Amino acid sequence: MKKSIALVAHDNRKSDLSEWVKHNREKLSGHRFFATGTTGSLIKEVLDNVVCLKSGPLGGDQQLGAMIAEGKIDMMIFFWDPMTSQPHDVDVKALLRMSVLYNIPTASNRSTADFLITSTLFSDETYVPLRKDYSTYLNRHHGQ
Repeated sequence: MKKSIALVAHDNRKSDLSEWVKHNREKLSGHRFFATGTTGSLIKEVLDNVVCLKSGPLGGDQQLGAMIAEGKIDMMIFFWDPMTSQPHDVDVKALLRMSVLYNIPTASNRSTADFLITSTLFSDETYVPLRKDYSTYLNRHHGQ
């Protein structure tokens, strides 16, 4: 089954993600990719089937967050830079929150990305992550 995979990298991590994609090209081929801005341009040089969204600071992170909420993303590889403050940190946090909220497997470094794509679940066509129903939480905490 084709997976829809989000690929995101901050400036200081773009070369790491690009190298990881090149190294895993065979394993990744045949899947669909959604990448933010410049990251998408780099990934298109290595993989087919890449949709480029806006740059993260210009709304790309929010586009991906919406796609996660709509069930259009199966997993996310997000090589973020822990050493540099980002002008759009609030968008980054919101994107990571969406991946947790909707139980999307998410890797923030190469080791975790390697674990995700080498897991037997990566190619298991029957695996569907559990989705928590937050409607009772919302009703309880917002007086609805």
